[in-house]
Amino acid sequence: MPQAPQAYAEKPFDMAGQFLANLDAQSAAELITAASDVVLILDKDGVIRDMALSSADMLSVGCEEWIGKPWVDTVTVESKPKVEALLNKTDPTSEGVRWRHVNHPVTDKPDLALSYSVIQLHSEQGESDTAHAVAFGRDLRSQAALQQRLVTAQLSMERDYWRLRQVETRYRLLFQMASEPVVILEGSIDKLEEANPAAYELFGEKARAPGWTLAASLDTASHNALRDMLDRLRASGKADPCEVRLIEGAQELVVTASQFRQENTLHFLLRFTRAQDSVAPSLARGKQRLLQVMEAAPDALVVTDMEGRVLSANRAFLDMGQLGTEDQARGEVLDKWLGRTGVDFRVLLTNLRQHGTVRLFATQMRGEYGSVSEVEISAVAVNSGPQRCLGFTIRDMGRRLTNDSRTSKELPRSASQMTELVGRLPLKDIVRETTDLIEQLCIEAALELTGDNRASAAEMLGLSRQSLYIKLRRFGILEGVGEDTH
Repeated sequence: MPQAPQAYAEKPFDMAGQFLANLDAQSAAELITAASDVVLILDKDGVIRDMALSSADMLSVGCEEWIGKPWVDTVTVESKPKVEALLNKTDPTSEGVRWRHVNHPVTDKPDLALSYSVIQLHSEQGESDTAHAVAFGRDLRSQAALQQRLVTAQLSMERDYWRLRQVETRYRLLFQMASEPVVILEGSIDKLEEANPAAYELFGEKARAPGWTLAASLDTASHNALRDMLDRLRASGKADPCEVRLIEGAQELVVTASQFRQENTLHFLLRFTRAQDSVAPSLARGKQRLLQVMEAAPDALVVTDMEGRVLSANRAFLDMGQLGTEDQARGEVLDKWLGRTGVDFRVLLTNLRQHGTVRLFATQMRGEYGSVSEVEISAVAVNSGPQRCLGFTIRDMGRRLTNDSRTSKELPRSASQMTELVGRLPLKDIVRETTDLIEQLCIEAALELTGDNRASAAEMLGLSRQSLYIKLRRFGILEGVGEDTH
């Protein structure tokens, strides 16, 4: 009796003989080809007699060259035992269909990774002349690529994790070793998140007790001042330091605050400094008044870094630049609003770096919505202190310029004023208007010498009378000119 086919699937066909018995060879070949990416027809010696490929991509890796070779000779060294196990069914785990990862070497390319399963063929007439087994192969390259991406992502996450751990370690070390008391509040003055040892030393051991709040250690006036400062910081992003006094102690402390977000929760970091260790109170108040005056000044005041990026600006600058808040200007290069061309600001920066100060530099100020105004700049470079910076005073000259009898296109009468037009107008316009000015001055001088006699003036200038009339009309000096005399 013919040997019954082995059931390789978890749930085989129940009526394969009824529905699949009449398949012809072509239909069987199409079914087998559709089942996998690579299908190998093997004889009883394990030699590849035929193959089918589901995609043209397999042709580029030289799969057709395997025909006529033993299957075991087409794989890498470490894959040979797997192929032999698939052919001989010596693998103890080979009950049913089992898939094994096999690599095929490819010239000048990575190995071709396939997952194979072998099905032994059985015939009712006995052993087939050539077809002894069929090897079904699935392409693992896409899976390998996904695995490689997963490994790369895991390595990246591990690197980020260790980097964050190092940052946290450095933060913890600095936080614990800081000599100044530092307190972190969560959202309000009444929720203590964390404090360093110096803060516990300042507020006493009671600060370590559960439920302790910073407000409990401050007098009423200090509590209100600190709460107002945090409200301003929350609303505008910055707040001036305030002075507070502890209930149990006569010393005054200066509190500096900054805010940050963590896990969508607002936190405040407070740093406490003893007043005698900080800047003298009178000097601090004087500096504060100076800052208030600069903020309210009618002229625009801007502080930038050495590259011209805005660090701070007063209200007048925001008005001239048509800006709503200082945050819109902070971090931007000043030439976004300043200068007729890009050359103006570069010249200004170069002079500042070389000489330290610039006075009465004439240029233009452009607003966000297209307004243009003539301005005059005085600037200074501050090379001392913890951060080098540049300070600019920008004065609107529009009103002064409108009182000038000349129009905006007229060339000034002096050479010094003429050079100020460089950058405002193209060279050809400056030359043309200079020529017109010289012509007008010569005509006026000739008329003055001839007693307003146009015929004599034309002869003196070497012009025809018609040409002189045209120029008189052009320059608008016909009025008051006397009649011709013959």
